[in-house]
Amino acid sequence: MPFTNRRHFLGGSAGLVLAPYVSAFAEYAEDVPHSRFGADATAEQVTAGIDLSGKTALVTGCNSGIGYETMRVLALRGAHVLGTARSMEKGRYACESVKGHCTPLVLELTDLDSVVACANEVQSMDVPLDILVCNAGILFRDRREVRGLEMHFVVNHLGHFILVNRLLDTVIAAPQGRVVVVSSRAHRSAPADGIRFDDLSGRSWTFSAYGHSKLANGLFSLELARRLEGTNTTSNSLHPGVVDTNIFRHDESRRSRPGLKSLGEGAATTCYVATNSALVGVSGYYFVDCNPEEPSALMQNVDMARKLWDVSEDLVSDFLVTRQAA
Repeated sequence: MPFTNRRHFLGGSAGLVLAPYVSAFAEYAEDVPHSRFGADATAEQVTAGIDLSGKTALVTGCNSGIGYETMRVLALRGAHVLGTARSMEKGRYACESVKGHCTPLVLELTDLDSVVACANEVQSMDVPLDILVCNAGILFRDRREVRGLEMHFVVNHLGHFILVNRLLDTVIAAPQGRVVVVSSRAHRSAPADGIRFDDLSGRSWTFSAYGHSKLANGLFSLELARRLEGTNTTSNSLHPGVVDTNIFRHDESRRSRPGLKSLGEGAATTCYVATNSALVGVSGYYFVDCNPEEPSALMQNVDMARKLWDVSEDLVSDFLVTRQAA
């Protein structure tokens, strides 16, 4: 069922109670087209025959891993890709190594001024942004803070929250803009009661900080989809699969896990959600292996999604362009 219809089932609930949501999602995404692609599909395969000439895409974390492959394939299909990296040197090297038109940009997600500067540079290009892929992320085993907040939450969620908000008008200006948020099945390892609004420093946490941030990614995408109703712009989140990339450089034990995807397979769902014509107008869903999959009840909690948006706005208000409340 489309996002607008899903709201009909959920709109009357109040608070952050999860029970009312479970039965409403018994037939999750029943009206969303299903693809023929599966876990072994590659980004090149899912975009075969698609012409992105004249379109502009932005991919965060373009210098390695899934972000690099996403940039490479979108550029291969004709898009002008704006690839962000933590330094111009890394971004330029990545952009120059792929076939097609790619422009490097600096984006350091721990530095919120850097996020603003990156968004300003994109806006100065004065072109609609057809695809915005929030891909960059971190994974640490120890607890770290940025500005008094847990670091996964800042980098994986808040930095992208600022970037998307500042570029949203640019995406809406495209004929059919798409915001694609790379979440993870790890969102299921978040705390049982969801986002820890009472302690975003992480000091009292005993659960996966990465999973907490991936839940935030999904909730952000869900609330963004609600706010985009009435426009031609969509927002969806996804799990790319487990891929041996630099995100595991601080946790080498995960590199030996069985069933790891190749980079091409890991970027497939991102590229599918970003480009496939069957998904025009499809918004507010979570995809795995190029098809919709029901996420946890927490990630479907529209009240928690709205609260996360409001709290995020308060936390980074100095870095946001003021937008009319939805």
